[in-house]
Amino acid sequence: MESFFTTKFDQVTMTNLITAPKGLDGVIVTQTKISKIDGQKGKLLYRGFDATELSSLLSFEEVSYLLWCGKLPSPSEVQTFREKLVLRRFLNAKEIEFIRNVPLTANPLTFLRTVASYIGMLNEKEFGPEQAAIDLSAKSPTLLAYFDRLRKGYEPVEPRPELSFAENYLRMLTGKKPSEEHVSALNSYLILLSDHGLNSSTFSAIVTISTLTDYYSAIVSAIGMLKGPLHRGAPSQVWEMLSEIDEQSRAGKWLEARINSGGRIMGFGHRIYRTEDPRSKALKIIAKKIASPKIFGLAETVEEEARELLRQKHPERALETNVEFYSSLVLNAVGIPTDMFTSTFACARIVGWTAHVLEQLSDNRLFRPESEYVGLEGLSIVKG
Repeated sequence: MESFFTTKFDQVTMTNLITAPKGLDGVIVTQTKISKIDGQKGKLLYRGFDATELSSLLSFEEVSYLLWCGKLPSPSEVQTFREKLVLRRFLNAKEIEFIRNVPLTANPLTFLRTVASYIGMLNEKEFGPEQAAIDLSAKSPTLLAYFDRLRKGYEPVEPRPELSFAENYLRMLTGKKPSEEHVSALNSYLILLSDHGLNSSTFSAIVTISTLTDYYSAIVSAIGMLKGPLHRGAPSQVWEMLSEIDEQSRAGKWLEARINSGGRIMGFGHRIYRTEDPRSKALKIIAKKIASPKIFGLAETVEEEARELLRQKHPERALETNVEFYSSLVLNAVGIPTDMFTSTFACARIVGWTAHVLEQLSDNRLFRPESEYVGLEGLSIVKG
């Protein structure tokens, strides 16, 4: 990989402070060449390429190289890159011992955050940012598959070096060879979820790395942000909603009751997109191929009826399906446990977090905003 690690320093001046809106809505805080979101047109670009097109034509490994290195790899480059990833796919004795001693009742994303921190402790002095990026990206599916097998009372399945990222993950989870259709579906999912601009977790990662801490700390920070329900979306909650509705004939009344009671319809609306999320369109096509006809028919009915009800309730807002809606069908169909939907998302997004971390390090400046004090002043201590 190309080296991104050159850092510039300059003097900080504290004049002409700007008041930004809470949550930094509409504020540009950095520049990037990694991904672009066009919320009006419903487009997502990775390094200038349409992400949905990449998801149907390339492997997750090739897109990882693109996001990290800024160009599509040649056949020899992608082969060398895959070899580096495969080498780091296997766990060492200390990592295996750690996993075997964690509480198996833990949330899978909490487990991933904790084990990422532990691996960072082992490798902090040994690995630079690029080596650490490869290490954690390659290990994340192995870690989750080990954890899932152990909590179900099974022995872990060892990684296979000849398998792709997606196929290896599914084989380690299920203990059997996945179908080509399922491997292709998960590969596309991983690509579509690998980056999405300066979202909360990515912002957390670059703020953390701007202190010039180690790479693992930045990714642990990002995983912690992803665990928050306001950021991670809710593919598992979409699946629970569909399971509760169960029949197409019940969809309208169920959705109407949910909206009238002030509840959310999961899988609809996005803070940036003013039209349908392009990732949702791509995942819908995939879901139609691999989900059961009953489930897909139910999801399509819920989508149509929810869209109409939401337009009536909020005519001023564009509330279309977001990436979580059809993600839930795809992840369920390929065999991902419901409570591992978000941690599987993290396996994809680690690549994007890494790319932004490396980009931040290439022209670093410490993030140090100000807050406006609105408390009391001039108080005195009165002794009785």
